[in-house]
This record gives sequence, C-alpha cells and structure tokens, in this order.
Amino acid sequence: MFIDEVKILAKAGDGGNGCMAFRREKFVPRGGPSGGDGGRGGDVIMVSSQRHNTLIHFRYNPQHKAERGEHGLGSNCSGSDGHDIVLQVPVGTAVYDEETGELIHDFQQPDERVVVAKGGRGGRGNQHFATSTHQAPREHEMGRTGEEHNFRLELKLLADVGLVGYPNAGKSTLISRISAAKPKIADYPFTTLEPNLGVVTVGEEPDQESFVVADLPGLIEGAHLGQGLGVQFLRHIERTRVLVHLVDVSDASGRPDAVEDFKVINKELESFGNNKELESFGNDPENRLDKKPMIVVATKIDVANPEKLKKLAAHAKRRKLEFHAISAVTGQGIDDLKWALAKRLRRPE
Repeated sequence: MFIDEVKILAKAGDGGNGCMAFRREKFVPRGGPSGGDGGRGGDVIMVSSQRHNTLIHFRYNPQHKAERGEHGLGSNCSGSDGHDIVLQVPVGTAVYDEETGELIHDFQQPDERVVVAKGGRGGRGNQHFATSTHQAPREHEMGRTGEEHNFRLELKLLADVGLVGYPNAGKSTLISRISAAKPKIADYPFTTLEPNLGVVTVGEEPDQESFVVADLPGLIEGAHLGQGLGVQFLRHIERTRVLVHLVDVSDASGRPDAVEDFKVINKELESFGNNKELESFGNDPENRLDKKPMIVVATKIDVANPEKLKKLAAHAKRRKLEFHAISAVTGQGIDDLKWALAKRLRRPE
C-alpha cells in the first residue's frame, strides 16, 4: 500500500530525578551528601533512508517514545541515560509541526539525521548543593520533561519529470515504454491509483544519461475541490524540474476539444498553488506547478483526429511551448521525446 501522508506523536524521554542521599560508612565520619544525578532522557531522531519508499510503517504505529533516564543513586552514582529511538523515513519526506504548520525538516538526501524531540535533562543530586555553610543539603532536582510533538509527515517523490493529464491520456503507457516501470494499464479512467516512478536512459555508454519520471493519477475538472481523485498526489511533482502535459487527440476520449482539455488541466495545476485550503499540503510558492517548464505531448496519434492534433499544435506554438506528437503503440515520436527531456534537464535551473 502506498502511504504518502501520516500523523505521528514523538515523545522524548524524561530526565531522571536527582537523588538525595548521605554517605554513612564505618570509619568515615562526616561523609556528607552523596546523591547522584539523574540520567538524561533519550532523543527522538529521524534519519532519511533509501530502504523505504512509503510511510506505511508509521500508519499502524503512530506513537514513538524514547526511554527516560534513570534516577540518581547514592554513593554519587548517576543514573543511566535513556536510549534514543531512530525513525527511518524515505528520502523526500517533509516533516511539519502539526500544531503550528512549521516545516521542521525536508529530507532530500540519504542519511540525513535530525533530532525532532530532545530528551529532558537529568536532575542534580544533593551533592551539588553542599556549601561551606550548608553541609547537609536536602535539596535535589527533578528531571526535566522531554519534548513532545505531533508531526505530520508528507512524502514527496523525488523525480525530474512529472506526467500530468486527463485520465486515459496515455501516461502509464508512456512510462512503460520509456522505462522499466510496469504500471497497471487498462481502458478505463483512474487505472492509476498511486504514483509510479520510472528511470529513463538515453544514449550509450560512456555518455549515457538518465532521469526519473513520475506518473500520477489522472486529473479532471474540479480536482482542486476534491473531485475525482483530487489533487492529493500533485505534491509528488512539486520537486520536478519539467512537466510533460499529455493530451489525447483521438476521438476515444469522448471530449470534442483537445485544447480545452489542455486548459482545464492547466487551471487545476494553477488552483493547486492558489487554493488556501491546500496549505496543509505544504505548497512552496517557489514550486508552483503552473510556473514550471512544460512540454506538450499529443498522444495516440496513430488514431488521431487530424483537426484536434492541428489545433493543439497551434495552441502550443502560440504559448511558446515545446510540442511533440507520439504513439505509444507504434513507438512514433518516443525517442524524440526522450531526447527532448534529456536536453531540457541539462539546462541550468
């Protein structure tokens, strides 16, 4: 199961209490205070890992508590520190404070390590309160409480290229042709229910290039308001550098105007960045989907309606967008599209 958003509770360990004790031994007169310090509570640490590609391991285990420190003992013995707990999250996970909405950390590289909840400090024993005029102190400190936070974890897949378009526009078929990905492909809407990633390679060694493509579930008009599958998956292309907008130019879609299809999806991409109700997804204004470089791709040209294809190409030219026409069945235009994507990704951002 692909889980890309969870809420968890992280509780660091409390510090141990300081001890109040006095040394009482034979032949040791005036032994004095000997209360040891309490141990420090364990931290809650998050580490980015490439072993995980979903947040499902948090779905049924939402509470994570570190060990508390042990209390101090007599004979100036300090309590043991509590053990830290380490939570592994997939690379691409963003951690938000559930109460304030603040971004705590965005894990974009493997093996990043961040303390998300600090353990409480141990209390001091009464040995620390002895002075020349107060030689038998009974004061001792209680351990400090460890931090406790509710976090929202959001997984945003790391991909170079994102595929968008209406359901059945040919996104899954395209990614299956240009990479080794094996998504579900069928002749009905919303076949894709979760994002798929594929690695595309072009060229020959030693000059071979590769990039990652993300295939998302299809969008429909009103998706930003929750219609269809909504826009809960659009966060996965917020990090992409190029969008590929696939438009079905055949008559199989049942929609008469390919240009209108293009405009509708673009409007949904724009609404994803503007709708204040979607702030819970952590949208970054700098990653506005409607501002990303886009390549327009006409699909199913082996059974294309010539009028639809002509109008879409003219519209892309007016908007100064790169245009390609492909057929995943015959392979026409596939290689040209792969090289065009590689060329676009070579450009400095």
